[in-house]
Amino acid sequence: MATHDDRSKASGSSGYSDDGFYSTSTSSTSSGGAHHFDAGTQTFGRDTTAFTAPSAFDKDTNTFDTSGFTPVTDYDPPATSHFDEEDERKPFGWSGSADLGLLVLRLALGGAFVAHGLQKVFGLFGGPGIDGFTRFLESSGYREARILAWVTGITELAGGGLLVLGLFTPLAAAGVLGVLANAIALKYRGGYFAPNGIELEAALAAMSFAVLFAGPGRAAFDYNRSWFRHPLLSGFLCLLLAAGATAATLCEA
Repeated sequence: MATHDDRSKASGSSGYSDDGFYSTSTSSTSSGGAHHFDAGTQTFGRDTTAFTAPSAFDKDTNTFDTSGFTPVTDYDPPATSHFDEEDERKPFGWSGSADLGLLVLRLALGGAFVAHGLQKVFGLFGGPGIDGFTRFLESSGYREARILAWVTGITELAGGGLLVLGLFTPLAAAGVLGVLANAIALKYRGGYFAPNGIELEAALAAMSFAVLFAGPGRAAFDYNRSWFRHPLLSGFLCLLLAAGATAATLCEA
């Protein structure tokens, strides 16, 4: 640790060589640190001049120091290896199990609604067809029953097919959720448990809600589309559309 500007020191000499540099008559402290200007005699070349030490106030530490010695802080941070900061854990990525689960959920939900849509629109699988479904809606107190029968049948058929494909999934899930909300409003007086209650409709509605906000998974035609990358926003907007359509339909009852 140097006291002032160190230069080459003459061997065997207690001061500095007479080459234009200066030296002090006081000895340096062996411990690490830097000296203030000490009172005493200082040699400039061959001239010897006495001087008076300045104030013992240390500007760096804002303290009074009468020893004339100021410790020097080691500002060098400890050497660390870049391996200490390296995180060897794998980053979070897509899960194949979640994609598989969403695929199965979409196939089950969409397949059920495709079958119900075929029953209502074409009368397949022992279904009532448009005429039979229209009469059912009229007996339940709905106005414009035939238009509502077509809207319901097409929504179930198209929404179920889109869910199977994973295409426009938020709209498809919101559409079938709106149909199920109307079915629950129509059957809630029968209690919860099947066959007269809303047990099946409630389970299908929960599945639709899950797909609406979880998205279709990567095994879908919607993969990497904008609504696929932002499922919460797209799900919320489509839920508002489904709520509006449900309210409009219930007003017809």
